[in-house]
Amino acid sequence: MNAARDADERWMARAVELARGGWGQVAPNPLVGAVVVREDRAVGEGFHARYGEAHAEVGALQAAGSRARGATLYVTLEPCAHFGKTPPCVDAIVASGVSRVVVAVRDPNPQAAGGIERLQAAGVTVDVGVGAEAAAELNAAFLAGFARTRPWVTLKMAVTLDGAIADGTHTTSRVTGPAARRYAHQLRAGHDAVAVGMATVRIDDPQLTVREGPAPRVPPTRVIFSRNGRLSLASTLANSLRQGPVVVTAYEVDPGYEHLLRQAGVEVVVGGDLPEVLDALGARGIRSMLVEGGADLAAALLEARLVDRLVLVQAPVVFGQGALGAFSHVVARRAEDAPRWRVVSREVLGDDIATTYAVQEG
Repeated sequence: MNAARDADERWMARAVELARGGWGQVAPNPLVGAVVVREDRAVGEGFHARYGEAHAEVGALQAAGSRARGATLYVTLEPCAHFGKTPPCVDAIVASGVSRVVVAVRDPNPQAAGGIERLQAAGVTVDVGVGAEAAAELNAAFLAGFARTRPWVTLKMAVTLDGAIADGTHTTSRVTGPAARRYAHQLRAGHDAVAVGMATVRIDDPQLTVREGPAPRVPPTRVIFSRNGRLSLASTLANSLRQGPVVVTAYEVDPGYEHLLRQAGVEVVVGGDLPEVLDALGARGIRSMLVEGGADLAAALLEARLVDRLVLVQAPVVFGQGALGAFSHVVARRAEDAPRWRVVSREVLGDDIATTYAVQEG
């Protein structure tokens, strides 16, 4: 029994690995991977490669051909049971003769759900929950989008060994190396929006685009968090709308300046506080957002408990006294009261290390 469970876990891990091949190309659909296995050997693999194209299950079954009959299909998300851009995957599965389907996570989309029940009704054995943690993490923003209105927020910060994000000048400081910068651009490609605070815009005049690695199917929206919405009309962001939408958020904004921003093509979102602003961004269709700084915005999001994942990319360097700490603006807490974070993943990026954390509940 343990050997069978181990085999299920191993093949589902392969399906999760395949699913990552659609990173940045399938939104608003989820990332999905599938493997057809016969006698503990993969006879067909597939993943959802691009929005509107064949789903993972169909690709894997086509690769398997007649070898799918009597085999087991491993898939990271419940097969769809509706007509969308493509026909229902359950129809292709039943027609293939697959005898067993192993599903990691149920689909929370009411329009697409019901695939498990349809497979069972057709006489296919279905097991649910194998590799669920990894599969759910892969599509965390997609899954969360059916339970709340605000975007899934990932806070990414490049830090030194002593936790600094800028040296003693508090101006632009290149902390990490080339591999880490490529990783940062890859993260951008998989999010609906990339965000920074207004102070970062004034200091760095960033582009917030994906310039390294495969271009995403839809360029991420660039979001600037501010109090009064005064994005300079001479900034790179205000003059690069062909590279993707730009949204400025504010708690209050001068109507005259708001008119100038809108005339330039910059969108303006006004909210009374951070949760209200995030809800407004969610209503705009932003389901996942990568926040890249700075310290003020990071502290505000953390204090409001609006961060879902924290990514720290740590470089082997020490800035020392006077440096700007990544969490220097977070309210001090006693050790027993400080929220704990659990490690989701770690990745070596040249000399740097990227660690993804999730807040511990309770």
